[in-house]
Amino acid sequence: MSNNHEDADGIPRKADHLCVLIHGFWGNPSHMDHLAASLRQRYSEDRLHVLVTERNIGNLTYDGTEVGGERVAHEIEETLSTLADKGCPIRKLSIVGYSFGGLLARYAIGLLDARGWFDKLEPVNFTTFASPHVGVRIPREGVWGYIWNNVGPQQGSISAQQLFLVDSFGDSGRPLLSIMADPDSIFMRALAKFKNRSLYGNVVNDRTTIFYTTMLSMVDPFRDLGDAQVNYVKGYEPVVIDPDMYFLPAAELKESLPLGSRVWGQITRFFTTALFWAVVVLFLSIVLPLFFLHSISQWSHSRERVRLHEEGESATLFREYRLPHVMVKEMQSAIEEAYEDVGFRQDPEYVSTTSKSSSADSLRRRNSPGLKAKEAAEHKPSSSSITIQEASSPTPEHYQPNSTREATTDDAISKKRRAYPMLALSPAQIAIIESLNSVGFRKYPVYIHNHRHSHAAIIVRAPKPGFDEGKVVIKHWLDTEFQI
Repeated sequence: MSNNHEDADGIPRKADHLCVLIHGFWGNPSHMDHLAASLRQRYSEDRLHVLVTERNIGNLTYDGTEVGGERVAHEIEETLSTLADKGCPIRKLSIVGYSFGGLLARYAIGLLDARGWFDKLEPVNFTTFASPHVGVRIPREGVWGYIWNNVGPQQGSISAQQLFLVDSFGDSGRPLLSIMADPDSIFMRALAKFKNRSLYGNVVNDRTTIFYTTMLSMVDPFRDLGDAQVNYVKGYEPVVIDPDMYFLPAAELKESLPLGSRVWGQITRFFTTALFWAVVVLFLSIVLPLFFLHSISQWSHSRERVRLHEEGESATLFREYRLPHVMVKEMQSAIEEAYEDVGFRQDPEYVSTTSKSSSADSLRRRNSPGLKAKEAAEHKPSSSSITIQEASSPTPEHYQPNSTREATTDDAISKKRRAYPMLALSPAQIAIIESLNSVGFRKYPVYIHNHRHSHAAIIVRAPKPGFDEGKVVIKHWLDTEFQI
């Protein structure tokens, strides 16, 4: 029997807030089960509707960020209309993206805002977990970096080309991820309208969405932890790292490990390295050929799906927003020149993080007049360094900081860059990072200890005991970031 706020169809009539959960690459809705269950446990159905998107399952994620984003936007619009028809109009909207789903989320909100939905809805929470906002290229040399950066874009899917920033969207001559981060794009304008914006990213063992891309950072303080004492958020240790101070000061570090422990650590690292190279050999000899065969098949299927999508309702609704000159009202020539200089297709491997001739160093010298590039290259990571929010572009007028910890001073930026060398990022990647940082995010590094597949563990993608640390991450998000 229904109550005053619920009819026979089971739809609560009082709830006016819709939270949308978007899974990642090769994913399915079950990957978001723990997130959805946690939200429903925290907030009853008469306070919050939860939508787990279902139209980008498995290989459908090959079809490109724009196609996937249109599917998400269409699914959200249909849900909003259905709820309104059943007497439950939605007034608040929250979006959560996991992995590739974070990019689909950013694309979808741009479409929704462009179609006037944010004039009727209050955008409340926008959060991504382990999402590759700057793509998935690895900013390091070595065999693995070379294989990943060269083989990845060749898998044949539209999404892969976009994630490696080797695509050219429409007639813009620019990667889609760059257009999505353009300050004048519909995507950035929509993102800036959310009341709360937060990022969660792994600091170790996330091979595809590493720290710089999930946390919009030009440095990686966690690349070599050594004997550093990580500083955690009180009550969420040892998983969620304090965003204001990653490491405890040197005076608070524990004493050096005994000789036996250090020797054992070296032995463990040796066998770990040996195992890694065994996996590389296996990958090159067996997995890689199968990968290419699968990619050829998926390329054909993906093209056919995209063709059918173009004939469907979603494409009809959103086609007018696909044109670059509509997405971005004013192209900035200086940024476009930087993209032309990158030459991803001719030189896909990253330069050394300490190369004085790198384009990253060049841009750093221009953007940091008070800091010589030599300082950033020569200073080694320090376990006592106090971290702050990543350097960002000038704050737009419509942006109001959500907390004092989003404020960034020139002195703090200089300290951070002196402590950690700048990664060898391209001008395109730096532009994406600076633009997204200008909107303002609260960023929480996550340290998963109990499972090497931290990318899955961060949201408890499956009910595995080794993923339990992800429950701490979700609890922190619900306790501190998600607002009803």
